[in-house]
Amino acid sequence: MNVIIIEDEKPAARRLSRLLGELGVDVSTMLHSVEEAVNWFQQNEQPDLIFLDIQLSDGLSFEIFDLVEVQSAIIFTTAYDEYALQAFKLNSIDYLLKPIDDEELEVAVKKYKNRAPSNKPLSVDFEDIKKLLVHPLERTYKKRFTIRLGQHLKIISVDEIECFYSENKGTYMATIEGRNYLLDTTLEQLENELEPKVFFRVSRKFFVNINYIKDIISYSNSRLIIKLNRFNDQEIIVSRERVKDFKLWLE
Repeated sequence: MNVIIIEDEKPAARRLSRLLGELGVDVSTMLHSVEEAVNWFQQNEQPDLIFLDIQLSDGLSFEIFDLVEVQSAIIFTTAYDEYALQAFKLNSIDYLLKPIDDEELEVAVKKYKNRAPSNKPLSVDFEDIKKLLVHPLERTYKKRFTIRLGQHLKIISVDEIECFYSENKGTYMATIEGRNYLLDTTLEQLENELEPKVFFRVSRKFFVNINYIKDIISYSNSRLIIKLNRFNDQEIIVSRERVKDFKLWLE
């Protein structure tokens, strides 16, 4: 299988290549700009699979396809969230939201391998995706949660929630009142339901609300510790691969 990566952040490209290597997938080439990718496609055979970042140093990666014909399968690696992902789903494109999770990467590779024998190129409407990047779809997010307490139901607004976390295979919310409630959902499901300007997934275990961050402390291996106003049951650590995106989110 001939696989290439088109990604302008070289550390991210190297990390992706390493993760793919652990899955038994060898990356033949790493490209870092629109210009470099166009030159490469003009001089080389089509790869089987492309891992493609959207925003490259010299423009949107879609510009590559305006200049050369590409029939390879594509898995997007993108920092864009709900609106781009909506377009990808409509066009049956696999995607990975940065920072790339190794388990999600494994699932995406398996999807490609299961589809590969058909040898059918993916149908991608890049113009529609570009329009969505400029004019994103209006998206509504969850405003409240309903918790069952015995025979009673309690309504909790998302504005009252400091964080969401997983523990012992359960998902919990921690409120500004210092109470923790078990939810009938997963952090993965919450990822599509929470307002991304307010909540950020700092690790596999925690989502935090920006409005209740009291302090941020440097920690070992370039990681960060987050202190919230009330929640102190566990240490909230920003995983190393999410630190850069977390700092951008804060701004």
